[in-house]
Amino acid sequence: MNTLKTTMLLAFMTGLLIVAGGAVGGRGGAGIALVFAAVMNFGAYWFSDKMVLKMYRAREVTSSDAPQLHGIVRDLSMKANLPMPKVYTMDNPTPNAFATGRNPQHAAVAVTTGIMDLLTKEELAGVIGHELAHIQNRDILVSTIAATIAGAISYLAYMAQWAMIFGGGRRDDRGGHPLVMLLMIIVAPLAAMIVHMAISRTREYGADKGGAEICGNPLYLANALRKLESSNRQRPMANAKEATAHMFIVNPLKGGGMLKWFSTHPPMAERVKRLDVMVGVVGAKG
Repeated sequence: MNTLKTTMLLAFMTGLLIVAGGAVGGRGGAGIALVFAAVMNFGAYWFSDKMVLKMYRAREVTSSDAPQLHGIVRDLSMKANLPMPKVYTMDNPTPNAFATGRNPQHAAVAVTTGIMDLLTKEELAGVIGHELAHIQNRDILVSTIAATIAGAISYLAYMAQWAMIFGGGRRDDRGGHPLVMLLMIIVAPLAAMIVHMAISRTREYGADKGGAEICGNPLYLANALRKLESSNRQRPMANAKEATAHMFIVNPLKGGGMLKWFSTHPPMAERVKRLDVMVGVVGAKG
């Protein structure tokens, strides 16, 4: 169900990109927009692991540096039938974690020093299981594509804004009607952002489910999420970037009120509720 929902949302975003391209550049605009998005997709996909790890100054650790963390990642990777990802730590007191990489063979799991201080071994296993589920489900690729298309649509809207200013709102063979362009400037980026966030929330639910199955007990992850939500609310991550917030297991950004409607993460109460419901199911499988 999560896969079907993600596919439909991505299809909608692709259609929106084509419409936006046509509004800005006429018949050739859609093609230009698709090429533009494809180039961005490839770059973001191929170098995603290196870019985000460098952004957060993550340091690769060995089994000697972090024996418990390394052992959990190794054991759960074997259980999930995944190659052993590289393991990184971030010197940050705010507890959080993310996974990145273009495919399971080039994946990495990164955790903050704060998460290792806060969680028990079982709760940390729940978090690592969640991140391995992201790798297993190719969520890094899906999120990259969604973010890139959304960014391309926003860029086209920005171009349309300047075209309206310098073109005086005239209609010609190369562009669309001024009213259509104005609507695209306002509506298209907002629609793309909402759909992108819906995709992110869908993938988080899927990773919660997969992570609970990998670690063997949904309560491990549920208890970890409760602690992480509380800690991040009290002390949000100081150097967190909005562009990468969707990658973390809990939202590292400070936000409340209306911002909750535009969150990249599902409501924590709903995530925990779904994990609680899973307890009997996973126990029966075991």
